[in-house]
Amino acid sequence: MEQVTIIGSGNMARAIAIRMLAARHSVQILGRNGQKTRDLVEFLGAGAQGGGEGAAIEGGIVFLAVPYEEGKNTVLVYGEALAGKVVVDISNPVDLSTFDRLLVPAGSSAVEEIARHASPDAHVVKAFNTCLAKPLEAGTVAGLPLDVFIAGESEQAKVKVSAVVAASGLRPIDVGPLRRARELEAMMLLVMGLQASPDQDNFNWDTSLKLLP
Repeated sequence: MEQVTIIGSGNMARAIAIRMLAARHSVQILGRNGQKTRDLVEFLGAGAQGGGEGAAIEGGIVFLAVPYEEGKNTVLVYGEALAGKVVVDISNPVDLSTFDRLLVPAGSSAVEEIARHASPDAHVVKAFNTCLAKPLEAGTVAGLPLDVFIAGESEQAKVKVSAVVAASGLRPIDVGPLRRARELEAMMLLVMGLQASPDQDNFNWDTSLKLLP
């Protein structure tokens, strides 16, 4: 099975890694924090390996499991090393201090901004932004497999992402071109705003967006 690379070592990196290992893919974790990266690789066990920020990317699919601004910096750091790779942005550019606005220009999205900074030969895709870490790690919400909404310009790249999503036990849904990420990110602005308590200390991290029959 194809190796995937996950850049980041936080909760979403862990959840995506668990799903990819469930799909029988080997996982490379690249993180800025060496101790967190080592701890995550040790937790994941067989099939996982780690490296530092800037290490050679081994996976054909690269998940940017980092906040929006870090995602832009990451694609700049790696530059042409991402050429020919499928690069998956999972971020939600929500202002976490207020939960009332997006941190991207009007008429754009986090993934479109990241794509502008990435190698022109990288195949940038939006996916997993509607999945929070806890239900993603479990693979289900309310007893049902999570939906993963996928947007991108490359049909081949979306097919690759859909394949690993399905193999991990989740349901891939192709929502169209990259600009559809604007709606995906706006939906999460609404969801996160509804779920944040006034003091922002009791956020409900247990939900996920799902289309029902």
